[in-house]
Amino acid sequence: MNPMIEVDNVSKTFQLANQSVEVLKNINLNIEKGEFISIMGPSGSAKSTLLYLMGGLDQVSQGTICVNGVEIQKLNDEAESRMRRNDIGFVFQAYNLINNLTLEENISLPALLEGKKKKDVKKKAEELMDRVGILKRRDHTPRELSGGEQQRTAIARALISDPVVLFADEPIGNLDSKSGKEVLELLRDINKEKGITILMVTHSEESTRYGNRIIRLKDGEIVA
Repeated sequence: MNPMIEVDNVSKTFQLANQSVEVLKNINLNIEKGEFISIMGPSGSAKSTLLYLMGGLDQVSQGTICVNGVEIQKLNDEAESRMRRNDIGFVFQAYNLINNLTLEENISLPALLEGKKKKDVKKKAEELMDRVGILKRRDHTPRELSGGEQQRTAIARALISDPVVLFADEPIGNLDSKSGKEVLELLRDINKEKGITILMVTHSEESTRYGNRIIRLKDGEIVA
């Protein structure tokens, strides 16, 4: 069986003014189906850059990345967008919810944009809101919620299309310790219940105990 994610000799270079800066250097990495990976490293070690490359949000400068058996660099823009909508879920530090929509509307939106039936989407959204503990807040807008509730909403939105991989970039970075613990426990439980592969960027050693493997980056290279 192929790994869920294969990263083969990947490098990433940014052009800054008249200077090229290589932020990732010859990364080789396999992620198996169902793993919960924590990506750690000091500030500037390109943790988020690696996450965005694997999620198809940015392009590699060298090498290849396969997700669920598909080499994402070979996809055209439409196919890559479809893959991100259907196979990949994203959770960000800043939540990225739409403030004038209710929680239920925020969660449902990606599936509705994909053309799925409203009846089916509503049922799935209700199941997810119940699972992440925000069903009673379904008609509230993000401005009326705590940070923890907003992040749980973002997790439900990321799961609405049944992705095979969930990418989380510092998901507890804006949360207090209690809310952060609840979000990490939720991610761990979802990983175990659904078998979804999770890759989480974090700066917290404490956060890594919720996963099953740690990848450490330093100066754009894997060191452990």
